[in-house]
Amino acid sequence: MELRHRALEVLCFSDPEEKAAAAIDMHTHKALYSIADKAPALPIPESGLPGRPQRPELRRHTEMARRSPATPEGRAVLIHAIAHIEFNAINLALDAVWRFDGLPGQYYHDWLQVAAEEAKHFRLLRDHLRQHLGHDYGDFPAHQGLWTMCEKTADDIVARMALVPRTLEARGLDATPQIQHKLRNAGTPDALAAVDILDIILREEVGHVAIGNHWYRWLCEKNGLEPEPHYLELTARYEAPRLKPPFNEPARRAAGFTEAELAWLQQR
Repeated sequence: MELRHRALEVLCFSDPEEKAAAAIDMHTHKALYSIADKAPALPIPESGLPGRPQRPELRRHTEMARRSPATPEGRAVLIHAIAHIEFNAINLALDAVWRFDGLPGQYYHDWLQVAAEEAKHFRLLRDHLRQHLGHDYGDFPAHQGLWTMCEKTADDIVARMALVPRTLEARGLDATPQIQHKLRNAGTPDALAAVDILDIILREEVGHVAIGNHWYRWLCEKNGLEPEPHYLELTARYEAPRLKPPFNEPARRAAGFTEAELAWLQQR
């Protein structure tokens, strides 16, 4: 079996559970896979990448309604939104595996690990929706911001590492403690159970952002680029969203951000 070929196959799956199960299975059996030098020459579905279910309905970020997590419906909307982010994160990691050529084997194994952990997160959140909130993934509209940046950086792996894991996904490090605070204030059994799930996700997302930081810096060194100035250039070139405080500095430090980068965030 060839790893990058299989990653593209799984990226094309539209059923969320099938995709999550396959990503976890790939990581469990990663020793059985070879790694090709070139991206697989598989036909892309007419619907394009990634494979996705008919629901949820996708809307622009500005069209998404906000609801208070003090109500059961509001908590369902919130958990659904996070589940959608995790589903997209499976796709982002699989895309990083199949798309980019000429990288060390550890690069492909790192992003396969991310795909499997994002699949675990998606399953935890989906199960929570079903068991505690009477809903399922697809019941509410969602937005596609993460995948949009994936498409914009499809031909530039340095930009992909800079702007997906260490920019968009790193926003989750900042947002998660605030979400947990709101859920603790709600105080219901389902809200407190969600806090525990988010503890797991936050801990593992630190590792995912660290992987992005590692490979961004590795690529910069390989290509003779200065990581911090080049990052600023990439954020402007690809119109990355402006990051807003408060920032989870302990989590960002654990994920490999430098003190200079943290200072720059505070000055923006």
